[in-house]
Amino acid sequence: MATDNSDYSADAIQTLQGLDAVRKRPGMYIGGTGSEGLIHLVWELIDNGVDEAAGGHANKLEVIFHRDRSVEVTDNGRGIPVGKHPKHKVSALEVVFTELHAGGKFGGGAYGASGGLHGVGASVVNALAAKLIAEVDRDGYTWRLGFKDRKAGSFDGSKFKAGHDLEKVKKISKNKSGTRVRFWPDWDIFDAEATIDFDIVRDRVQRATFLVPGMRITLTDKRTGSSKQEEFLSRGGLKDLVDHESTGDSVTKVISFSGIEKFEEKVPVNGKMTTVERDCTVDVAMRWTTGFDGTVVSFVNTVPTPDGGTHLTGFERALTRAINDKLLPGTKKLAKLAKQEKDRAVKDDVHEGLVAAIKVTFAEPQFRGQTKRELGTPAVQSIVYEVVKNGLTAWFDEGPKSHVNSLRDKMATAVLNRVASRQVLENKRKAASLGSSGMPAKLADCRTHGPDSELLIVEGDSAAGPAKAGRDSATMAILPLRGKVVNAAKATTKAVLDNAEAQALFTAVGAGSGESFDLDAARYGRLVILCDADVDGSHIRCLLLTLIHRYMRPLLAAGRVYAAQPPLFTTKVSGVNYRAFTDIEKEEITAELTKGNRKVENIRWQRFKGLGEMNVDELAAAALDPETRILRRLTMEDGKQADEAATMIEVLMGSNVEGRRDYLVKNSTLFDRDSLDV
Repeated sequence: MATDNSDYSADAIQTLQGLDAVRKRPGMYIGGTGSEGLIHLVWELIDNGVDEAAGGHANKLEVIFHRDRSVEVTDNGRGIPVGKHPKHKVSALEVVFTELHAGGKFGGGAYGASGGLHGVGASVVNALAAKLIAEVDRDGYTWRLGFKDRKAGSFDGSKFKAGHDLEKVKKISKNKSGTRVRFWPDWDIFDAEATIDFDIVRDRVQRATFLVPGMRITLTDKRTGSSKQEEFLSRGGLKDLVDHESTGDSVTKVISFSGIEKFEEKVPVNGKMTTVERDCTVDVAMRWTTGFDGTVVSFVNTVPTPDGGTHLTGFERALTRAINDKLLPGTKKLAKLAKQEKDRAVKDDVHEGLVAAIKVTFAEPQFRGQTKRELGTPAVQSIVYEVVKNGLTAWFDEGPKSHVNSLRDKMATAVLNRVASRQVLENKRKAASLGSSGMPAKLADCRTHGPDSELLIVEGDSAAGPAKAGRDSATMAILPLRGKVVNAAKATTKAVLDNAEAQALFTAVGAGSGESFDLDAARYGRLVILCDADVDGSHIRCLLLTLIHRYMRPLLAAGRVYAAQPPLFTTKVSGVNYRAFTDIEKEEITAELTKGNRKVENIRWQRFKGLGEMNVDELAAAALDPETRILRRLTMEDGKQADEAATMIEVLMGSNVEGRRDYLVKNSTLFDRDSLDV
């Protein structure tokens, strides 16, 4: 699209320096400017204190909500360094609050594993605060540095003086250390109605004490008329968390186990990608209750990951695998289902009544997004999988037999209930798919059946409408396909018979399926497949032909299956309709029509992207009217080729990744690299 670019020059390219980037796009750093984003600022400061406690440097944390809408977070950790930073020539305290990606959480120096990763926590808080005061107890003194509109300085009452020097407030014991940060949100940034919910913060800090046993957190709310204060302390860690989250009667006791594994990843070191070795510690606590609702919480270091990530994926896979491989085999309750290969539990089954907490601890985790809601480090998935699978399998062998047996019974009941519920739904679906005549409800049947009638199988409702309007209703029936046609080349017989689209076709034809198919009982003389002339249409045509080849073969052998050949292009010149099925054919017809004085630009071709784009007359001429349509008779050889193609589609596009990889590796030398458009 052409636009006026007179104002678009080098001067128009802007760069955002320092904290300006945060203020320009706060959502990238805190998720938004509403209550969630405001609370995220509190998380950043709390996480710093919890990291100190997790590293063994602190055991107390205090959070205060003041009446003036400011928030104060205090810890008794080591205190942010106050000495001059060698590069920036100002105090390290100022650097922490003014420079993005500045902190002690890079490269395993001050922190082995931390909740913060990006080094932007404190600086983001300052970037989005109208005012901030940081005090540090360290080296025998209390040091103070203020910030107003992100500029460092000091406050004298309401007056602010810019400057880089730290204020030495008072002398204290050399053994005393810690950090206090109080900030006032910038309401030019945040929504006026944004608030910090006390209950949300209470839940978060309480969970933090479960992650760092022995850490005491005090939460004080001075915003109301009377000050409200609560204190939290845990000695049992994740076990206490599972107890706290559990409701109802227990099926098992709290099961806990841990493990540590190493993994390698590449990270930039001094501008060069370098392979480093990490230690990953996995801690898990879990129990099942008699209820149906499940609660699974996950953490990375000291940070909750409500959106899960690779650690949660590994946990869920291991849980299902261990129960299916070790707990359920041989269960009498599932003996009947075992014969039908329906006795394996799925994720929803094993999560019934499950209360679990999983925590992984390692340096420099990769999060998907700055708000650290989802872990992305790939190697952690397999580590958690092995630890959980081995730990749970060992508990099945060595745990209290009464608890193990109770869990086995609960899991078996869950499987039975799921299968029974699904069967009820299947029966309802099958009943609903048939009209009062016993035929599929979506079938627009013809009035006369027999050798001269035909069933047109069309792709979707968009084509079904014009097809119904343009057909000869005396001898033409329309059956639209609204769902995915089963791949009969790979699916089991049961899967084919349970497929809604296959079932509708078998019922409409009325001659059965498979070995019991009776050609003489077929209600129609012909089947006509009518699909779009594109890749998706070819895929559906292939799957339909494969289904017919496998389950209605006598129709194919008798030459009673056809494929309509709708054109890709059509044009009308001097009252005559011309149709082209390829680009080359269109060009040939155009060349023929312009041999006289007719100009090319006066020939207006219409391209059909799909049958649904054709009006009734166009579709009738292309696929319904015996005088004008073109049908291609499909043969047994066509069916065989479709069968082979369907098998290949399953290899290349199915869920078996290992089989696809083996095929590609085996046949990698057969393709022409020069033909790749890359």
